[in-house]
Amino acid sequence: MTPLAAVVSGPRVRLFACLLRLGCQQAKPLQLHTGARLAAKNHYEVLVLGGGSGGITMAARMKRKVGAENVAIVEPSERHFYQPIWTLVGAGAKPLASSGRPTASVIPSGVEWIKARVVDLNPDKNCIHTDNDKEISYKYLIIALGIQLDYEKTGKRSKANIIFNTSLGAIFGVKKYADALQEIIRERNLTVNYKQNLIEVRADKQEAVFENLDKPGETQVISYEMLHVTPPMSPPDVLKTSPVADAAGWVDVDKDTLQHKRYPNVFGIGDCTNLPTSKTAAAVAAQSGILDRTISLIMKNQTPVKKYDGYTSCPLVTGYNRVILAEFDYNAQPLETFPFDQSKERLSMYLMKADMMPFLYWNMMLRVLILLLHIKFLKTNRIILPTLDFLHPAVCPGRRPSTGRANGLPCCLVSGWVWPVWVGKRWEGGRRVRLGRFFFWLPPGGAILAL
Repeated sequence: MTPLAAVVSGPRVRLFACLLRLGCQQAKPLQLHTGARLAAKNHYEVLVLGGGSGGITMAARMKRKVGAENVAIVEPSERHFYQPIWTLVGAGAKPLASSGRPTASVIPSGVEWIKARVVDLNPDKNCIHTDNDKEISYKYLIIALGIQLDYEKTGKRSKANIIFNTSLGAIFGVKKYADALQEIIRERNLTVNYKQNLIEVRADKQEAVFENLDKPGETQVISYEMLHVTPPMSPPDVLKTSPVADAAGWVDVDKDTLQHKRYPNVFGIGDCTNLPTSKTAAAVAAQSGILDRTISLIMKNQTPVKKYDGYTSCPLVTGYNRVILAEFDYNAQPLETFPFDQSKERLSMYLMKADMMPFLYWNMMLRVLILLLHIKFLKTNRIILPTLDFLHPAVCPGRRPSTGRANGLPCCLVSGWVWPVWVGKRWEGGRRVRLGRFFFWLPPGGAILAL
């Protein structure tokens, strides 16, 4: 999910974090799928495969375009998970229960949930088949099937001789953040071995076998007390041999528009695609805005013009209260949101990952809401109270900002498009400002945090 742009410091950060934690503890899961259940149809104008971050987000967007009754999601799982929090769950910093909610609670209201698994795609006939022997046809298909894990292992201890083996040739793919991580590795005296591929785990002997990728056939056996493995990942089996896949099994989409390269009414988003960027929830959030515009123009028989720049975000957890927030594009160039060096370990970035991002994911991203926090510093016994303005992007999109206004109203630019901002009355004065990748129309004396 795209991080927040904010200007915060010192006690204000801690106070805001406390308020946020209180709100997160008190907030209950939103029951979005509240409409009466109808018999599933055999044809939908928009069919979404997958009920993860990309699938739910795009279903919510498509609902506004074609009507909820014309959109369906094919997803077999009863639980929906916010996967970015699992790095903290594995470290014991967050409970597993906080990462999931019933799938029914995140399905957009009125959208049909087809509780089945996709077993075959036939884009030549505009239909798919499910594991309950049902054929479903579509006018437009959005593939958001995610990624599959091929095995699992886990663990932790207080003091340990830590060895980090990776099959990659570097600690991270973007030099700015790789340099910062290398400094941490030196400070903590960690052992890092590159081009080491795990090929076997001898659980009965507590041994892990690695192959040296620079010298194929050469292996090394390492004994362990705890083994934490990032499992090999691949496209879902149903995609690997389907007509929509490339030679490696990923959904073959245009990296700029997310439209399929061979089937113009098929689109892809998220982990299951061959987009050359890191597979993160932040990438899905950025892609959803582009894909929304792409499909809108395709529906009007127009050529997509909005291009995805490969934006992704990787919050690199370096401790129980520190995070390096890596943001970059297709070219592995930093594309940072905040007006400070994000390669530094920061408490504020940890609080954002651990507390703010989950709250915004469940309450904003899946509902496709744009959040503006119009901060007013109210000095009441030296307490700072933020006031929140929640905006819905269903309002008419305006033009790109040249004067900082769209349709005569104050506006902000989110994912490349201008949305009018309604605050009850027209702001007088104000100015257009830029924070990282985003532009905002700021009222006099105002400060903005924006999703």
